[in-house]
Amino acid sequence: MERTLDVATGESVAFRYELAGLGSRFYAVFIDMAVQFAILTAFVLLLAWIGSALPAVKAPAPGGSLEKIASGIVLGLVVFAVFMLFFGYFILFEWRWGGRTPGKRLLGIRVVRDGGFPLDFTSAVVRNVVRILEVGLGFYVVSAAVTLLSPENKRLGDMAAGTLVVRDERYERAKPVALEEASGDDPLVRDLSEPERELIRRFAARSASLRPEARTALARTIAESIRPKLAASFAHLDDDELLVFLAQKPLA
Repeated sequence: MERTLDVATGESVAFRYELAGLGSRFYAVFIDMAVQFAILTAFVLLLAWIGSALPAVKAPAPGGSLEKIASGIVLGLVVFAVFMLFFGYFILFEWRWGGRTPGKRLLGIRVVRDGGFPLDFTSAVVRNVVRILEVGLGFYVVSAAVTLLSPENKRLGDMAAGTLVVRDERYERAKPVALEEASGDDPLVRDLSEPERELIRRFAARSASLRPEARTALARTIAESIRPKLAASFAHLDDDELLVFLAQKPLA
């Protein structure tokens, strides 16, 4: 059975998130692991090809200190590269790809911070450093049990980082937005403050998770303070459409 989570915001509006289930999360991990092993295989084959293409060099006498230092450096670089591939991969993708890895993107799930906020770098690092421990504990066996027992489907890394894995929901506009009332190159905004701009962006990002009546009420409240500051009335757009449209424009 799918689990949902209601999150209350500072505007006294509840967002509902559908939590990603254990199956979709681990299927995403297996997809990511397949990508990682494909990268590793390609890298090993490339190194083998480079090694075979280089001319043979007479090896120095064994036991030399320079040879030991060089071997240690090469071994250290290989270990670091493998570590970054299998753990830095998750950190980089989740941080730069909006909480998604290739596997999560294919499965339509993503990582967010508690409260529905976007994943930041620190949270991405913490949840994936704990992943090292989880892999060591029976290769995610303990994580699977913890996720099933958690009311919010959290594994150990999520608990440490304060994150959730939720299903993506895309907002689809019911009708196209007309722009007849706009004038000039970019006449939308006269003097919106940065908090107002951020509020518009947050509304557009979360509107799909709002209950219809709450979404309408919140859009009306925000639009009432925004419309007087626009260079055109945009009377042909309702409050919801106006905010979504503004969120897609550079508010400068």
